[in-house]
Amino acid sequence: MSDLLARHRAVMPNWLALYYNEPIEIVSGKGNRVVDANGKSYLDFFAGILTNMIGYDVAEVRDAVERQIATGVVHTSTVYLLRGQVELAEKIARLSGIPDAKVFFTNSGTEANETALLLATYARKTDQVLAMRQSYHGRSFGTVAVTSNRSWKNNSLSPLNVHFLHGADRHLTQFRGMNDEQYIAACVDDLRHVLATAVGGDVAALIAEPIQGVGGFTMAPDGLFRAYREVLDEQGILFISDEVQTGWGRTGSAFFGIQNHGVTPDMMTFAKGLGNGFAVGGVVARGDLMDNLHAVGLATFGGNPVAMAAANATLDYVLDHDLQANAAKTGAIIIEGLREAAPRLPVVGDVRGKGLMFAVELVGPDGSPSPELAAAFMEETKKLGLLAGKGGLYGHTIRMAPPLTLTEEEAREGLGIIVTALENL
Repeated sequence: MSDLLARHRAVMPNWLALYYNEPIEIVSGKGNRVVDANGKSYLDFFAGILTNMIGYDVAEVRDAVERQIATGVVHTSTVYLLRGQVELAEKIARLSGIPDAKVFFTNSGTEANETALLLATYARKTDQVLAMRQSYHGRSFGTVAVTSNRSWKNNSLSPLNVHFLHGADRHLTQFRGMNDEQYIAACVDDLRHVLATAVGGDVAALIAEPIQGVGGFTMAPDGLFRAYREVLDEQGILFISDEVQTGWGRTGSAFFGIQNHGVTPDMMTFAKGLGNGFAVGGVVARGDLMDNLHAVGLATFGGNPVAMAAANATLDYVLDHDLQANAAKTGAIIIEGLREAAPRLPVVGDVRGKGLMFAVELVGPDGSPSPELAAAFMEETKKLGLLAGKGGLYGHTIRMAPPLTLTEEEAREGLGIIVTALENL
């Protein structure tokens, strides 16, 4: 065991998971590749859990951060005007499509979702919230309450009264064999039944990931959330789209994941990739919802000048280089290649994804979920020089989300490594 690993285990909590039998320390990066402490290079298909959105050592981001640091001001708090914060909020409000939108910046997706839940429950004067089965929205008290994955829930205590809906669980017996239209109809029937039986009085909001991250990139068929929204609108229930992993063009087919459903939500939460590694999150919401709170509020670190410099530069880079189109193009190379290879690979139970957000479910000979194969796959790709991630309700899903700057050559290289690793299982 390395000295650093021993020191880690001595002072860090044992629930702080590390990948690989022999965990690695990443010491440098350039483009879409990183290098570990032993000098081994990897093509990065997990991007710091979807956070290094445009890769490593990006001159535009580095220069913006260095210019801000050179001013001597790395922090002021939100009790003073922050030019970079205003400029970024203007861009996000415009891109969101939400009418009269306003933006509040936080440090993480967890904190962003907490803020959205506060806005919704305050506006609707109720603690009742709808969420999706298999969801993940963060590690805090409130966000764990709307998380529906037992592996990520430490207790049943909750500040919210939560009811969970179907929408990304087509593997269940009652939904097998249904086409998209039939599945959407069944899920909408269930939503109406929940509202008629399980809740008491008004419901604040539905919070949902367009593509479930920790859930293993499971996703509702396009159109489900539009159908849900029609039912929610009948009772004035708000809709929060958790775009922490699906935002900024990653799905290729839309700039925000929820737009694949033809829906404009009341609020969207975001984080991860926007700062390309710098801590930034936030909520963009209808102005009346954002302005509604009566108590004074601020964010000590949320929207700090350095994070705003990085985020403005990152978002400008995404837009100037049309990385949404690149995600669609390079993602198609990988997803289509995996689907082509899947029939000859008995360990593959499913291939799914949109753009540069794709997953492979690994199964045993009887078709049951195999977390053991997922662990073995991780070791294989490590040996072959590619970083991937794990997830899924049963821990058997490999989820991958390379930087949006991935080239076609790198996409084919990564596809080859993935297929080789699957062949070696």
